[in-house]
Amino acid sequence: MSFAKIFYHLALPGFFILHCQAQHNFKIEILDNTALSLIDANAEIKVIGEGFNWTEGTLYIEEGDYLLFSDIPSNTVYKIDAKGDKSVFLQPSGYLGQNSYGDEPGSNGLLLNENRELILLQHGERQVVKMKSDLNNPKAEYTVITNNYKGKRFNSPNDGVFDRAGNLYFTDPPYGLPKKMEDPAKELDFQGVYCLLHSGELLLLDKLSRPNGITLSPDESKLYVAVSDPEHAVWYQYDVTDIGTVANKKLLYDVTHLIGKEGQQGLPDGMKTHSSGNLFATGPGGVFIINPKGKPIARIHTGQATANCAFSSDEKRLFLAADDYVLEVTLKQF
Repeated sequence: MSFAKIFYHLALPGFFILHCQAQHNFKIEILDNTALSLIDANAEIKVIGEGFNWTEGTLYIEEGDYLLFSDIPSNTVYKIDAKGDKSVFLQPSGYLGQNSYGDEPGSNGLLLNENRELILLQHGERQVVKMKSDLNNPKAEYTVITNNYKGKRFNSPNDGVFDRAGNLYFTDPPYGLPKKMEDPAKELDFQGVYCLLHSGELLLLDKLSRPNGITLSPDESKLYVAVSDPEHAVWYQYDVTDIGTVANKKLLYDVTHLIGKEGQQGLPDGMKTHSSGNLFATGPGGVFIINPKGKPIARIHTGQATANCAFSSDEKRLFLAADDYVLEVTLKQF
């Protein structure tokens, strides 16, 4: 047990938060004063969960005030409630077989559809599914929503976002395959960005080397996609010209120069758009807050490879999946 974990059991909660921030080198860096409408330089960052394998897919559930997230290697979705209590929510979450399946078999992205049903992007089963039961009585039973493109199985669906009409935009990198790009079971010769229309039609929007996090602007006129390729670590922006149709692809921000540098663990990964239009994007060193013009206005340094993020319904809290931790950051209400 580390010194920080020992303190968790001995110290008062407030003292533990201060100790953790020092121990983990948490820091908020303001790059442009416009960020001060969203976050303070001394905003509280606290550990609300630890001891996992690789956390992902953070999803805040307003009904009940709790957080769900995927622990991909353990093939489990966990729940942390408002009291900080941790419990298993779903297991298995991404691979339903009996034999072992690589190092990332579980679910990745977690979403709610328009009916408040849980949608999971499953690495191991290489598909997008809906949990058959409701949130109050979760069971590891799933209905397949989509699992192939033109008859060829997906690689390992990763992250997704619904528009207001219920169309699902999602990414499909190779990370869930046991041998990744070299896996003999890989059926597609590309990594795609897709839109699954509410009608059931599947559209291919783009092919990228390592598509990962994906989100829409608040007015749904822009689509953002992260590329977690160490040789080309970037975020792209597209104009959404119609439902399931994009154009005018452009580079929003490039962090390739940071990859491999001290304190810059991680790659462009999960992200969410704030109601202000600013992008909260996990990347090297933690989280970048990027304005709609592609300018970073703040950074949240976690000292961990940080995979995903989610807001509470009122946007006063930002939840981070950071390696084997789950963190909570206090935000200002916009």
